[in-house]
Amino acid sequence: MQGAHSQQIDRIRRSLSLVPPFVTLSVGVVLPVLLSTAAGIVAIVAGESSLTLILGILVVCFTVAAIGGATILYVLLGRRARLVRLQSDLLANVTHELRTPLAGIRVHAQTLQSGLLAAEPARAAESLEAIVRETEWLEAMIDRVLSWRAATRDRESPHWESGPLRPLLEETVARFRRMVPPDEAGVTLSCESAATVRHDPGALSQAILNLLVNAYKYSSPPRRITVTAGDEAHEVTIAVEDNGIGIPQREVKRIFEPFYRVLGSGSAGAGLGLAIVHRTVAAHGGTITVDSREGAGSRFTIRLPRVASSGECR
Repeated sequence: MQGAHSQQIDRIRRSLSLVPPFVTLSVGVVLPVLLSTAAGIVAIVAGESSLTLILGILVVCFTVAAIGGATILYVLLGRRARLVRLQSDLLANVTHELRTPLAGIRVHAQTLQSGLLAAEPARAAESLEAIVRETEWLEAMIDRVLSWRAATRDRESPHWESGPLRPLLEETVARFRRMVPPDEAGVTLSCESAATVRHDPGALSQAILNLLVNAYKYSSPPRRITVTAGDEAHEVTIAVEDNGIGIPQREVKRIFEPFYRVLGSGSAGAGLGLAIVHRTVAAHGGTITVDSREGAGSRFTIRLPRVASSGECR
């Protein structure tokens, strides 16, 4: 299926990212060795009459080998430094994201524990709702990190199902509503899709939830988030639209890169949400596009192939 092909393409791309170091290794080390071997053969055949030529060849070989070795060392050290920096940034950002809901849970739990709200059941209920809400945030963030970890290590285990997407969308929107205070975001769902789609419910739900979280984080009150779904000739479209700050055009091409965050957005994060969305949609054989204007919000549109009556993707 197209999902398997997209995963193979991802692996090929990751392999291609190592091509420059291997090319450098071949040119900077293997080539000098071959030339040195050729020089030795020439020395045996020609005798002392070609001593100057042989010495010149050897000097060139050792010079190229030294340059090649230094270049390889620089490339490998540079890659290691970038990896360490990414790991450090990821740890710092994830820690910052986890700290906020944990602080909220602690405050509300301590308030309930103190007994101050024993005579105010309405306020006690609000505190319990807040604890549940923050717990949902924690679960979503942990799922995001674990999903990316599994994806990068090729340990994903899709559970494919075929069916309409309405139940999945309703459940995902309901979960998101539990994650945010009701007076902070207005979320509407309009699903006119009845077509069958081959999909992994868990992965696709998380991808859509990531889009909803992204819309919430990059919007200011009054937040208005709309989820729409409809059927087209050969595909099903799912759109998540917000009235947020928008994305500068110069940033649009990079927002799906892992660990990338829009400069000046003022929102902390690990930079994995949209990368997971892009990877999940590709695994489903679909595409995702974004239409955004600064100060006017963004619209992310997912297009997934419909399943024909024969059970095969059109």
